Amino acid sequence: MATETSDRAIVDLMRQHGSLGVTELADLTGVTATAVRQRLNRLMADGLVERRIERAGRGRPSHLYSLTEKGLRSGGVNYGDLALTLWKEIRAVRDPEVRRGLLQRISARLAGKYSTQVRGGSVADRMQSIKVLMDEREVPFRVDTKDRLPVLTALSCPYPELAAQDRSICAMERMLFSEMVGTGLRLTACRLDGDGCCTFETG
Repeated sequence: MATETSDRAIVDLMRQHGSLGVTELADLTGVTATAVRQRLNRLMADGLVERRIERAGRGRPSHLYSLTEKGLRSGGVNYGDLALTLWKEIRAVRDPEVRRGLLQRISARLAGKYSTQVRGGSVADRMQSIKVLMDEREVPFRVDTKDRLPVLTALSCPYPELAAQDRSICAMERMLFSEMVGTGLRLTACRLDGDGCCTFETG
C-alpha cells in the first residue's frame, strides 16, 4: 500500500505540473533521486508514464517524464456514484417488462465485455473463468460441486451498495452469469435473505 501511495504521488504531480525531470520530482516529493527513479520505472512498466529525451545546448541530454494516455485516465474515477444514480433511474421505470428488458440488455452488454475472458467448454470451466475474473477485481468467488453439478458462490457481493437498496441487482447478476456460462442459472441462496453467501446453480 505504501508503494502504491508513493507511486500515485508521482502521477498526481505530473497531472499538476506536466513533464518533470528526476531532480524536480525529488525536490517535490522530498525523497532521493534513486527512489524517484524506482517509482518511475514501476510507473513506466505499468504504462502510466513515458520518458523522452530533452536536448538543450551542448550539455548532456536530460530525461523528462510525463503521463501517458493511460496515466491521464487513471485518476478521477467515480463510477460508484454514477452506477448508483443510473440504478435509481432503472428502478424508477414503472413498467416491469420494460425494466426487465433493460436488465437483460445490461447483462448482455456486460457479458459481451467479458466474453474474451470467459473460456472453457463446460459450465464448470466457465464458472471458473468467472471466479478468476472476479478475483482480479478483488471480489472473492468460489466454484463447488453439488450433486455432481457446478455451483458458483459469491463470497462477497460485487455490488454491495446497490444490492442493499434494491435486490433486483441480484436478478441482473443472475442474468449476467447465465449469459457468461451459456446456460440458465438459479439464485439458490442470497445474503439479502440471511444466507452466508450468494450461490448460483444450473437448472
